[in-house]
Amino acid sequence: MSWNPTQNPDCPENMGLDSIETLIIPRARDLGGFEVRRALPAPRRQMVGPFIFFDQMGPAEFLTGGGIDVRPHPHIGLATVTYLYQGEFHHRDSTGADQMVYPGEVNWMIAGNGVTHSERTSAEMRQRPGSLFGIQTWVALPESQEDRPAAFEHHGKEALPFLEAEGKQARLILGTAWGERAPVKTFTETFYADVILSAGAALPLPDEHEDRGVYVVEGSILVAGETFEAGRMMVFRPGDHISLKAGETGARLMVLGGETMNGPRYISWNFVASSRERIDSAKQAWAEGDWDHGRFRLPPGDENEFIPLPDSLR
Repeated sequence: MSWNPTQNPDCPENMGLDSIETLIIPRARDLGGFEVRRALPAPRRQMVGPFIFFDQMGPAEFLTGGGIDVRPHPHIGLATVTYLYQGEFHHRDSTGADQMVYPGEVNWMIAGNGVTHSERTSAEMRQRPGSLFGIQTWVALPESQEDRPAAFEHHGKEALPFLEAEGKQARLILGTAWGERAPVKTFTETFYADVILSAGAALPLPDEHEDRGVYVVEGSILVAGETFEAGRMMVFRPGDHISLKAGETGARLMVLGGETMNGPRYISWNFVASSRERIDSAKQAWAEGDWDHGRFRLPPGDENEFIPLPDSLR
């Protein structure tokens, strides 16, 4: 699909660094040889639009027999997005979803009132050396959807809008941007896209969204003459016309944002909610572990273990 010519960047010369409302430097965590960089939530910024959690996974290399084993664990009040650049994930959840995830595809799991899921490297992938590199995000649900039943969607890369022009490519993962709409069902206005820019190429951010942010995955970008390297997230001032320019080696970006929520959200462990009471209720239900009759079920096919509620939260 060709780029909409009306969206070609204007590159305003008078755009200053004050257009950047918040600069976030993610916190790095080593999970046993597997590095995660967390940009959201940050001390100065809990959300960008509805995005309340943003983790860069890897890049990581695994020897034969190695991989990732995220045991079954619960969520409420959010939807998760898994998007890979390299590698694969085997996703199972308590809705009955059993899905392999490959680069360029989208797993959209709506937790609602409660869901349990696991993510593992498949047995087939463990038969040889492998790699993993991608982004995981949580999108906070509006209050009207916090108590809805859990649901799951998967969309292959061919189903996602793909825009291309000289020097730039964009795959729209969620929401609306640049005149296109992704197929994933969302509950607030949002946008989320994987963008690749050649050296010197410029990208206009969508003007119609209230909150807009950019995470530099690889390479660098220039904003008002200032260079921002990989591993930085910028959140821009609402209403400004923003155009980004790739540095000398090009750039890969995740652009994100949308409608702001009607208030802050509480976060505790894997739970997100508009009230502490919802959080406390979910903690109690998970601690009770009544998988047959309680609020949470374990994923079919991955029912032999789970991550217990941390002692500090009991």
